[in-house]
Order: sequence, then structure tokens, then C-alpha cells
Amino acid sequence: MLAAAPALAQSAGSTSSADLEPIVVETGTGDNPATSIVSTTSQSATKSDTPILRSSNSVSVVTEKEIETRGAQSVQAAVSYTSGVSVDEFGSDDRYDYFRIRGFDQTSLGTYRDGLPARIPAWFTAARLDPYGLERVEVLKGSTSTLFGLNGPGGLINAVTKKPTATPFGEVYATFGTDNHFETGLDIGGALSPDSPWAYRITMKGQKSDGVGYDYSSDDRLYIAPALTYSPDANTSLTLLTNYSKRNGSPARGIPHGVPGLDTATFLGEPDFNAFDTNQADAGYEFMHRFDNGLTFRQNARYSHVGLDYKEVYGASADPTADRTSFGVDGTSNRFAIDNQLQYDHRIGSAENKLLVGADFTYDNTRETIVYGTAGPLDIYNPIYCGLTCITTGPYVNWHVKQSALGLYAQDELTLFDRLTLTGGLRYDHVDSTADYVDSGTSDHGTENALTKRLGASYLLTPGLSAYANYSESFQPLVAPTANGYAVGGSLKAQEGTQYEIGLKFKPEDFKGLFTLAVFDLTQTNVPSWNDTHTVQRQIGEVRVRGVELEGKFEVFDRLNATLAYSYWDGEITRDGDGSLVGNTPERVPSHLASVWLDYTIPGSGNFGDLTLGAGARYVGSTWGDTANTLKVPSRVVFDAMAAYKMTDNVTLQVNATNIFNEKYVATSYYGTDFYGDGRAVFGTLKYSW
Repeated sequence: MLAAAPALAQSAGSTSSADLEPIVVETGTGDNPATSIVSTTSQSATKSDTPILRSSNSVSVVTEKEIETRGAQSVQAAVSYTSGVSVDEFGSDDRYDYFRIRGFDQTSLGTYRDGLPARIPAWFTAARLDPYGLERVEVLKGSTSTLFGLNGPGGLINAVTKKPTATPFGEVYATFGTDNHFETGLDIGGALSPDSPWAYRITMKGQKSDGVGYDYSSDDRLYIAPALTYSPDANTSLTLLTNYSKRNGSPARGIPHGVPGLDTATFLGEPDFNAFDTNQADAGYEFMHRFDNGLTFRQNARYSHVGLDYKEVYGASADPTADRTSFGVDGTSNRFAIDNQLQYDHRIGSAENKLLVGADFTYDNTRETIVYGTAGPLDIYNPIYCGLTCITTGPYVNWHVKQSALGLYAQDELTLFDRLTLTGGLRYDHVDSTADYVDSGTSDHGTENALTKRLGASYLLTPGLSAYANYSESFQPLVAPTANGYAVGGSLKAQEGTQYEIGLKFKPEDFKGLFTLAVFDLTQTNVPSWNDTHTVQRQIGEVRVRGVELEGKFEVFDRLNATLAYSYWDGEITRDGDGSLVGNTPERVPSHLASVWLDYTIPGSGNFGDLTLGAGARYVGSTWGDTANTLKVPSRVVFDAMAAYKMTDNVTLQVNATNIFNEKYVATSYYGTDFYGDGRAVFGTLKYSW
């Protein structure tokens, strides 16, 4: 393919003149995520180019600029200043990006990348995304099954990969920080030659780190992502996306609940049996072609492979003679996902109509070997580690989980009088799952079919102010319920969710910004829960979360950037098998969430460059550690800050600090273990860009 580039360049430089069509490389949004924290368009809201102001649902966008300004080291850190989202609820447990949207845990099913599922397919085998490889993160709130298929009612996070652009650019950087943290990376791209239809991008990052504030932890990363776009004209583009990531991390960190005087950084496992190492390879593409008759065809596809090596020792207690538990997982997961979309834009009299029909398919194939065992006792106040010799393994559990999901969907957006947009969506899903238990020779198989609906309306009260309302449904299958190796109390049915939502959106004319207000009522039925010993699942029946969200992102005078967010959640268990939990609040659901971030740039003068100063605060209200509401976790406030100095037009020095006052807090208390949040971390970055 690259051999075509010199021929095109030679033609462009010949003596005969010709009018060349402009090369347009689409990123899916009219905003520039690298230079602004405000985005008024989204790929996730409607799977079309409808602006956020006109869409009848709630979506927040975290741009590359915002990620870089706050120095986010994870996806959950990137969305930590977003309304309707609670993150980091297991504190020092950095195996996954934990996030809860509108009160519902969306960690397993609610992660997407470039509109395709990146969910955890079985039980443990999954890898995390590195925010340096992303141009933005979109949070679509509420029930989303009519467009995206199986998911919980809270919403989803769609991470959008950095893609090639025709404009040449580049940057290299190095970061030093807390706990022997060192990372370096580069991001370069542009057209292969002047007037070439080919554009490329290469994003790379390497990191070596001891983790943040915990003994015997690590966070080593390698990320390589080459991408290539072919766009012969403004109506056609094909982008090839590949990446490889390797991450050597650590398992969860916890302290026995109710044990006084213990340093929270104390390591209670075994250094020689302590790892959560993943490797992931992805290869895919995004294709788009516009026809002359108003039709646009899009096809996105990706193949992913994930490998996991997980081993840990946990369960230390105040009794120095009690054995601990050893646990290990050797897992591999392969996924193929494809989404086909056909959009037809046309006029019906004076009305504008946008019809979207699509078909998507996902196939997951996961194998895991899990070993349970014991480890010798440990004095938590004077830990002396016994090494591998004190760890006994067995029994082994081997399972093979396969799941295929086929979805057919349609959505119609009708705009009347250039003010009123009516949206209707319908989707049919067929999910087939099989879990084979190799050791016992048994299997668990099931199929689920679902028809989900969505209705919405958005009305422009003024050119910059809209009111909207929507009703939507969600579908979360449990067709292989014993695939996690636990017993089931009764039969588990598919979880179904409904959402009612109204809201306002405001886009100012005098400065760049977007303000949103949403009021919602979410209900999910057939919700599973654990018994007191965490050995048997049962369905508690129904959970409802009502709430209010406020969010504002704006830029003033090209100097002041601000992000404001507040969420109120009223979570309640409204139906239960034996009635004992009715009226209780679901575990880890705070009533109040609030955050504010401000940064201001002082313009340079003479020999002095621009100086940017920023600070933020994140508040999470108190939560319950269990559905019985017997263990309360206190609220907390965490402060962050940054400073960036532009040394030259191309060189920037930036310092970021998270939890600057080193607040010591319990993020959650889970089955006798307290998980503490990360302590203070400071990072300094020197970047050269062109």
C-alpha cells in the first residue's frame, strides 16, 4: 500500500496543473480534543453526527486536553471529574478501571473502545486501557441497549483511540514521579507526503514504576499503537488501528477491618507470589463511505487477544497463627467484534430525517485456570514473609466460556421546524453462552433474546438552549450464571432496566462551553447478590436509583478552563426475595458526588513563557459496605493540583499532584477488608512538541 505514495507525489509535482480535492480525515467530532476541554459532539450519543445539544440523552466528553492537563494515569482518573460517575471505589485495587454510572456498577460490561465492546467477558481476564493512547473518553449515561446491546442500566464509557490526521505533528516527553516512577513516550503523525491520501500516527509509551504508596507493588507499562488512514476524497476513509500493550501490575491491597494501629502501606501477601500481569494485542479498522444519495455506510471491526498471569496471597488477620489464602489465575481471552451501520439522511417535506440501521456481532472465547490454596500465617504487625515454600496449591478449576451476541437495531431521528427532534430506537439481541467445566465434564448453556426500546425528544428553546426527555431500556443477560464457579440460589434471569429522564442543555454564544442538567429515574430487575459468606448468588429483585446531575465545562478568554460537576443519587432496594433488604441502599452507592477543577493561564511576556496553574477537589459522600447497611464508609474530599510553564514555543514543563494533602481514607469496606485510596503522588513532565 505504501508504494502508491511516491507515485501520487510525483503526479502532484508534475508540470501540468490539476485541481486536487482536499484531504479530509474524520475523527468523528467537529471539536479538537487536543486543544479544548469542551466538546459539543459525540460518537456515542446516537452513533451519528447529531450534536449533543440536539440529542435526547445525557453524555459527557473528557477530551485529550483535559486528560493531559490533569495528568490522568488511568481511565477512571480521566472521568473522575465527570457528573454521574463514581470511580476508584476499591481504592488501591488497580486490577481494573472501576466505575459506577448513575448508581450502577458498569465495570464489567460498560467499557467500550471506538464503539465496540471492551468488556470483561468472563471472570478475571481483562486488561486496562492507557489514557495516553486516547483522544477522548465519552460517558453515555442511562440505558443504552437500543444502540449498544447487552449492558447495565447506568450507561457506558467509550474510549476513543488516537487516530491519524493530515496535519503533521509530534511530541516526545519524559515523566518522573513518586515511588520511582519514570515514563517516556512519543506521539507523531501526519500525511505521508504533501497531498497524499495516506496519513499515519504512531503512539508509544514505556513506564517503570513501583506503584503509588504501597509496598511490593508495581505499575510497569508498554504501549505501542501504529495507525494508518487512507482517505482518497472527502467521502471515503479507511483507518487501520493496531496496538500492543503489556502491563505488570499488582493485585488488590486491603487491610483487615477493625484492626487498629496498622500502617495502611503494610504488605500482607507474599512478595514472590504477587502479580497481575496482562498483555493485549488489538487489530482492527474503521471504514466510512458517503454515497451521493444521502446514504453513509460505516463498518468498525476489531480482534483482541488478552493474556493474564494473576497470583496473590490474601486473608491475613489479627490472629498471627491463622493461615492465609493463595489464589492464582492463568487466563486467555479472544474477542472479535464488528458493527455495520447504514445511515440515510433525507428530507420529508420541510422536515429533516436521519435513519440509522445496523447489525453488530461479538464473539468472546475465554479460558481460565484458577487455583485455590493456602499460605502460611503472618503477623500483620511484624510481617516476616515465608516465600513460595509456604504456599500450597489446589484444587484447580478450569473453565472455558464462549459467548456470541448478535444485535439488529434501528434508530430514526426526525427534526421538525429546525427545533424539535424526535428519536425512536428499537433493537433485537440474541445472546448464546456456554461455560464448559473441564474438570467435572459438565457445562452450563443458555440463550437469551431481548427486544429493547428507546423514545426521546429534544426541543431548541433558543439556538443555545434545549430541553429533552427520553425513555430507554437495558438488557443484561445471565445465560451462563455458574461460569464464575459459585453456586446459584434459584434460577438467575436476565437483568432488565428502564430509564425515565428529562433535562436541559445550554451552549453559550459568548464563550465556548456546555452546561447540562439531568433528572432521571432508573430501575433494574432480577439483580443478583451474594449471601453472607460470598459463596452463593441469589437475586435480590429490584434496585432503583433516582437522581439529579449538573455539569459545566467552559473556557473563558482563552485562559480560564473550568469543569464543575454535581450528582445526587437516591439508591434503594425496592424488591427482595425475603424482604429483609427492602428499603436499604445498595452497597457502594453514595448519595452525593461533587467536583470542581479550575486552571488559569497567565500569558508570558518577554523572556517569560505562559504559566498555567490549576487545582481541583473531588467529594464522594458516605456509602454502605454491604446491602444489609451495617457497615458505613465515611465521606471524603481529595484535592489535586497542577502547574505548567511554557519554557519555549516547543518545550513545556508540567507538574501534577493528586491527593496533595495525602488524605488517608477508606474507599470501601468489602467482606471484612478495608480498601484505602491512593496517597499523595507527584509527577513532573518535560515535553517537546512540534
